[in-house]
Amino acid sequence: MKYLIISDIHGSASCCDKAINQFEKLGCDMIICLGDVLYHGARNPLPEGYDNPSVADILNPYADKMICCRGNCDCEVCEMVLDFPLMQDYNMIVDGGIRMLATHGHVISPINPKTDAPVVPGSRAPHKLGWDILLYGHTHIPVLMQDDKGRIICNPGSTTLPKNGSEKGFAVYENGTIALHTLDGAIIKELSLRKLQ
Repeated sequence: MKYLIISDIHGSASCCDKAINQFEKLGCDMIICLGDVLYHGARNPLPEGYDNPSVADILNPYADKMICCRGNCDCEVCEMVLDFPLMQDYNMIVDGGIRMLATHGHVISPINPKTDAPVVPGSRAPHKLGWDILLYGHTHIPVLMQDDKGRIICNPGSTTLPKNGSEKGFAVYENGTIALHTLDGAIIKELSLRKLQ
């Protein structure tokens, strides 16, 4: 299976449409959405193309291909206009024996090796949730790295509101390999789980 991994759409119909176009162009099978789908959030500026009903219209035809988890800006009212579940804190996807833990990042986030604390203050580490790949969003900063146990940690960044000088983007997973992409499809970085073991 080939997965498009997106996060932090924050209600931008134009950016959501570009991400879905990449889903089609790259021949992906499923979409892993790491939350913050509709609402722009109180701390974020109003994004380009902000149009919640249109985001729902873009994503709903893909409801049978969506694996989604709740972001800190998502709520029950958001789920009422979406045709797929949105309110799970995390999902475990098993593909060819590889366990991918998908979460937004505000409840569960990876450990910072320098501080031995979760990357997102107030979140908890995923220690007991057996995983090979951790997918998280929330920070709007793309990350693709290996931890000290050889597992992959990936944040696709934001499709809409990138931070720290990063570009709008997404990630793609297939057969143990994850690639970070800009929203126009250019590959930024690629990492393979097989090469790390």
